[in-house]
Amino acid sequence: MPRRKRAALALVTGALRGIGRGIAYALADAGFDVVVNDLIDDAATAETLATLRTKGRAAFVAGSIADLGGHPRLVDGAFAAFGTIDCLVNNAGIQVKVRGDVLDVTPESFDELLAVNLRGTFFLTQAVARRMLAEPRAAGDPPRSIVTISSANARIVGPNRAEYCFAKTGLAMMNQLFAVRLAEADIACYEIRPGIIRTDMTAPAAERYDRLIAEGITPIRRWGEPEDVGRTVATLAARLLPFNTGDAFHVDGGLHIKTL
Repeated sequence: MPRRKRAALALVTGALRGIGRGIAYALADAGFDVVVNDLIDDAATAETLATLRTKGRAAFVAGSIADLGGHPRLVDGAFAAFGTIDCLVNNAGIQVKVRGDVLDVTPESFDELLAVNLRGTFFLTQAVARRMLAEPRAAGDPPRSIVTISSANARIVGPNRAEYCFAKTGLAMMNQLFAVRLAEADIACYEIRPGIIRTDMTAPAAERYDRLIAEGITPIRRWGEPEDVGRTVATLAARLLPFNTGDAFHVDGGLHIKTL
């Protein structure tokens, strides 16, 4: 009899709320077993895991991606949960604490944000990629991928959050670098650039975004939802676009389209 394919296995960072939770749910709906990562084990962890376990297997690994010294434990825990990892989703990130003039950005704010959004993401991706390359593969194993969640600010200037824009632009290049390095091992790499997505992070600016959307800042005049990002990740993680790697996919209602 032909070998039965095992379930695909995904690790999603920053997965307990917002976009990360939407991604984890979409992957589970697509048949993935999911390891979720976030800073602490709290009520959100229990809620997320309970929902995921109605769809398939799920596990939790705590850890900050900014803590490079903790990466071996995080990666070991993720791979040990179900035996391996086929897809890494780099979602964890933070926003600037104080938005303001680019002339007022402090080294402390710059370093804190890039430590999570760029430095931590890069070195975690490096660690997972090394482990992926070292793992034995068998016929019928699921395809492998690395999906990085950046932002519309990888391309669109946000003058009041300069350090955030720096980090997201760096992720765009990171995605292409890993795409070139890992293609020979058939590990595809993708970048997703969400636009205005309804999450706790965007809630403080909800009134402003409501107005901008009503005025037509996006051709599709609605908020994006975490599920919109999640469905895109699930499509890419399943390698349903098998001749693509290194690409950036906009999930932004058309925000990136220039009009005159």
